Amino acid sequence: MSTSVESPQAAGFENESASEALVPSGWNSKRVVVGIVIVLIIAICGGWYLYARGVEDTDDAQVDGHLVPIASRVEGTIQAVAVDDNQAVTVGTTLVQLDPRDYQVALDQAQAQYEQASAQLAASDPNLPMTRITNESDLASDSAGITGAEAAVEAARHDLAGAIAKLKESQAVDERAQANFQRYKTLLDKNEVSRADYDQYKATAVAQVQTVAANQAAVESAEKTVAQRQAQLDQQKTKLQESRNSAPLRLAIREADIKSQKANTDGAQAAFEKAKLNLKYVSIVAPVSGVVTQRSAEPGARVSSGQQLLMIVQTDDLWVTANFKETQLERMHPGQRVKVHVDAMHQDFTGTVESMPAITGSRTSVLPPENATGNYVKVIQRMPVRIRFNPGQKDLEKLRPGMSVEPKVYVE
Repeated sequence: MSTSVESPQAAGFENESASEALVPSGWNSKRVVVGIVIVLIIAICGGWYLYARGVEDTDDAQVDGHLVPIASRVEGTIQAVAVDDNQAVTVGTTLVQLDPRDYQVALDQAQAQYEQASAQLAASDPNLPMTRITNESDLASDSAGITGAEAAVEAARHDLAGAIAKLKESQAVDERAQANFQRYKTLLDKNEVSRADYDQYKATAVAQVQTVAANQAAVESAEKTVAQRQAQLDQQKTKLQESRNSAPLRLAIREADIKSQKANTDGAQAAFEKAKLNLKYVSIVAPVSGVVTQRSAEPGARVSSGQQLLMIVQTDDLWVTANFKETQLERMHPGQRVKVHVDAMHQDFTGTVESMPAITGSRTSVLPPENATGNYVKVIQRMPVRIRFNPGQKDLEKLRPGMSVEPKVYVE
């Protein structure tokens, strides 16, 4: 009887074959699929985590732009309206025309008043140098008058001195004539002289009395002349002093008059310039390029100064106001790139964070919250971040303020 001995390798092969026979045939493939799914899930979660860490987004955002209200700067009656709602306009386009006739009349009147004031000023300007010349002439004339008056006083005094000397001389002659007369009268009484001699000496004595009286009158007249010449000198000195005192005053009055005329001219010129501006303001033109909206102006309507007539939406300078939660701003700063999805156009645009907010939106509301109360509830605040569209993109001109957008800021 023979015994067969199996090798260990053969025994192992038989055991392995028996194990494989016990495991279902689809089990290995299922394990592979499950492993692949798990790996994919981990990769997707990891990728999403990494993406979410590098992006901050919000759906609380809209396109913003400058809304330029157009108002009348003067009151008047609307003559014509050249634009309508949703019409595109450029800088300088005439929007509304007011009736200019009233302002044309006002301009003509202001121009006439300005020309009149200018003529009065031109006529007053030469008066100042003329006043200076007159003052100098008056002072020179008064000084010359004083010199002449002083000379006249000296001449009168010389005449007075001559009259006094002549009076003294005549008085001495009179004394001698009177003495001779008395002596001849005594001699006549004694019949020692002739009657003819006596009569001669008597006539001489009488004549000499008259001479003394005449010389006395001449002295008195000379004294009066001296007094008169002195009074004239005093008067001339007073006049010179008055001229010296009044000359600066006359000059100051003339300068003040010229200043007043200049002020009147400046006022008239300002009124003239204002009238020109008012006439210019009757043509209301577009200060910016954009699209017209909210037109309320109608031909024939009476408008007042400052009354809004329409509005221009400045479509060439748009941005996005994105109200991010305050917890999203930690890593956000100006200069970061942004992808902006516009809901109305189903289109994405690129942009850049332009500026960070200075205040939360709630603080700028009409009724800001008052947290100093007993029912305070903490709420995450939103802050408006400004995002500027990158220039040169297609269809930027189709954007309008107020459109809803979803910006994504790449913070890493």
